[in-house]
Amino acid sequence: MRKNKIKQMMKEGKPVINGWCAIPSTASAEAMAHQGWDSLTVDMQHGLVDYSNALPMMQTISTTDVTPLARVNWNEPGQIMKILDAGCYGIVCPMVSNKKEAENFVQACMYPPDGYRSFGPIRGLIYGGADYADHANEEILKLAMIETKESLENLDEIMSTPGVDGIYIGPADLSLAIGEKPGFDRSETTKAYSEILRILEHAKKNNIFAGIHNGTTEYATKMIEKGFDFVTIASDLRALSAGAKATVDKMKGSLSKKDDNSTY
Repeated sequence: MRKNKIKQMMKEGKPVINGWCAIPSTASAEAMAHQGWDSLTVDMQHGLVDYSNALPMMQTISTTDVTPLARVNWNEPGQIMKILDAGCYGIVCPMVSNKKEAENFVQACMYPPDGYRSFGPIRGLIYGGADYADHANEEILKLAMIETKESLENLDEIMSTPGVDGIYIGPADLSLAIGEKPGFDRSETTKAYSEILRILEHAKKNNIFAGIHNGTTEYATKMIEKGFDFVTIASDLRALSAGAKATVDKMKGSLSKKDDNSTY
């Protein structure tokens, strides 16, 4: 089976730089896949992507060395199994709040006897290889999102669940869960920032990977320096919006200066 490159990177202590695909398009997925990310996550929760979009996006990403991942919209076995069968090499699962939910998530990703994933890896066999079923339980990356009030009270039981490879922090929902306004790149003066560091500490204690979503490269770098193994920076949609706005602002600024320097 094709090795999971990013899982191996994290085992070797190398940080993974993850991109985020929220636009339901093979064109944007292809553009993102050629920019040098270690992995790309197709967002099926808050993005605009459903399965009919996700499959061709996975196929497009797989023409490169970038590892294809997906965030599912809920801890729902059917969706998890289906996107894994589509060739996804890792799942980011939202709203995992306790040990039982962590077990349900992991077992949906794993074939018996370790889980209850149903066999039928249609595209998984094409992307992963003929021996996919023999190694998928070990190669598929399983990241449980820590972002609810309940999860903050159950960190060790979630993180010690057999099969959980790591956790992933969604700072916006985490902030809401503790009574703060949602957003990325939380200031050091916020309670959310303290909770982020506490979650990271528990991940290290349980010897699992720690990932976090970031708004800027500066903050992502800071999180790597703090000890995070896996960092996401913004998304394709945010990059498109920011790039377009920068272009428009620069043009309007140039035209404004030209008008100011005009003589009549």
